[in-house]
Amino acid sequence: MLLPLPLREAYDYRVPDGMELVPGDFVEVPLGPRRLIGVVWGPGAGTVESVRLKAVVRRFDVPPMTEVGRRFVEWVAAYTMTLPGFVLRMAVSVPSALEPPKPMLAYLRKPDAEPPPGFKMTDPRKRILALLTDGPPRTPAELAEEAGCGVTVVRGLAEAGLLDPVMLQPTRLGRPDWRRPGPALSANQQGAADDLRERVTSGCYSTVLLDGVTGSGKTEVYYEAISAALEQGKQALVLLPEIALSAQWLDRFARRFGAPPAEWHSELTGAQRRDTWRAVSKGEVPVVVGARSALFLPYPDLGVIIVDEEHDSAYKQEEGAIYHARDMAVARAHLGGLPIVLVSATPSLETKVNADSHRYARIELPSRHGGAVLPDVELVDLRRDRPPARHWLAPSLRKALTDTLAGGEQAMLFLNRRGYAPLTLCRACGHRMQCPNCTAWLVEHRLARKLQCHHCGLQQPLPHACPECGEEGTMAACGPGVERIAEEVAELFPDARAAIMASDTLHGPRAIQEMVESIGRHELDIIIGTQVMAKGHHFPMLTLVGVVDADLGLNGGDLRAAERTYQLLHQVAGRAGRGERPGRVMLQTFMPEHPVMQALAVGDRDGFYQLEAEMRLEAGMPPFGRLAALIVSGEDPTLVERVAMALGRAAPRSDTVHILGPAPAPLALLRGRHRRRLLMKAPRSTQVQPLIAEWLDRVEIPPAIRVQIDVDPYSFL
Repeated sequence: MLLPLPLREAYDYRVPDGMELVPGDFVEVPLGPRRLIGVVWGPGAGTVESVRLKAVVRRFDVPPMTEVGRRFVEWVAAYTMTLPGFVLRMAVSVPSALEPPKPMLAYLRKPDAEPPPGFKMTDPRKRILALLTDGPPRTPAELAEEAGCGVTVVRGLAEAGLLDPVMLQPTRLGRPDWRRPGPALSANQQGAADDLRERVTSGCYSTVLLDGVTGSGKTEVYYEAISAALEQGKQALVLLPEIALSAQWLDRFARRFGAPPAEWHSELTGAQRRDTWRAVSKGEVPVVVGARSALFLPYPDLGVIIVDEEHDSAYKQEEGAIYHARDMAVARAHLGGLPIVLVSATPSLETKVNADSHRYARIELPSRHGGAVLPDVELVDLRRDRPPARHWLAPSLRKALTDTLAGGEQAMLFLNRRGYAPLTLCRACGHRMQCPNCTAWLVEHRLARKLQCHHCGLQQPLPHACPECGEEGTMAACGPGVERIAEEVAELFPDARAAIMASDTLHGPRAIQEMVESIGRHELDIIIGTQVMAKGHHFPMLTLVGVVDADLGLNGGDLRAAERTYQLLHQVAGRAGRGERPGRVMLQTFMPEHPVMQALAVGDRDGFYQLEAEMRLEAGMPPFGRLAALIVSGEDPTLVERVAMALGRAAPRSDTVHILGPAPAPLALLRGRHRRRLLMKAPRSTQVQPLIAEWLDRVEIPPAIRVQIDVDPYSFL
């Protein structure tokens, strides 16, 4: 029996008389004084006498975890060097879903019922009764929300005998209909769609890169792969990097298939997660769209996996079980013998190299749909075209904004930095406002009048005086965030309708959807935002994109800094000119000669990737070599340093395997824990997991110290 705890192996339990269990069954078992959920993993080891074994308490009435699902848990645990029980916890993330769903209380209007003497018919009560006239039964929460009152008003009507209670079973979403005709596809799109449909129909494993420029209709093409899976009675999984930001995607899906998919992401309520998990396990949900954790749902008959924006760093899970959802999705498809489609206009270098070497298939969509053309990209050299003092928009970008607004079109200003300013310091003594828990500056959010750490979430009011020297009126904001750009836009264009689009100003999917719809209706002229607005959105009247600081992602010496910057700026540029009007992109930079800027300016994507690949190959870095990191952390910096040094001395060394460090992590203090990093560098053919296991066995790790293993690290914070 494998339990969803940080355990290395399964435990033996006794099966009571009259109970029949098969591998994959979900059960309740005792463990000490507690009762826990477990999954039958196979026959017992037989190392404990049967009389000493504790008995299984009960079996849950849900379909068992499939063999593929169990093998996937084991594979992820082995590859990421995570305890199997810890990975199982991601697959059994909603324990309440194992229990039968409880009927929901709802009400009908009682025919011909009259209010009792003295019962006052207030306006809210009248509205509720009107809602129930000739209508279906409604829950108290639904009635209260629609009538604009509290649920106590509904209960009062029921107690007065004016409503009849009924019990409803939770309802399922409508089923997407693959028979509905999709939009007319171009010849290129149709060829790509036919290829994907054939792969899904064959029911065999394959990994294919759907490589199309922004606006080429990649989504409509892979919808045909989903349609093919539904036609066969199978399930489809679509992974999106920012599921809460996908309102347009959900609307397009509902228009194409006549019903929405099931969603799986952190914004769902506990009840929604419970109902969705159970429905997926019973095969009642044909299509799931979700964030990376949706990969671990209990699919009984998965037919295709789509990984949209496969290059996105949001697919990397950095806490707990550290894994990359794109890579684990490929493994899940291989184990299940089904096709997987990796979708991007700017593929990760790993995926592109796999496609170039024919390990992955490639389908290309080289042009935009409907006659739209890719936007022109201009480099604004900030060394020559300088903004005025304490301003951030160059004169040429200001003029372009003026011309765009005069033409009745929309503009987008992009800066991947939330808040008002990334740093606040004292002009008198130079003191910088730093997070006490992290190696990070506190970011000023002037609209909310607070300083915030974007790593641990610490918040504090803006100080009136310097906490170091006590001088008042000396605290100054340094550098721009989106709020500061919005302030400059309001100064330059007071009549323009402008809004900020960032994750800390738009709370939840509904707010994002409202903003997207508002932009689509041309209720806004200028949108100032972060990477929230860089992905997937289609605004026909948006013709100008201005990037305030194109150099921002190139700092820090990260292995993937150039690749990430190119991908992000390419995606941002792709928002311009997606309708009938041509687009224009202006990148403000102090390094116009940088290969990233040059590749964007001339549209030479493949040239950039070739240069990046040559540099990685020469250095033996991924995807041409292997990396694995050990992150040593704890609250006592002396103990952390001692353990890190011991690991450094015990590290495996050879002519091909090299250990770098220990060294302080770039975020040497994170959420109150001091951090040191060691990095293993090895040839691509090396299996790093056995080497790391042997390495860790040589060093005793104190309980107060945590050592995290990151196989194939994606970021180096």
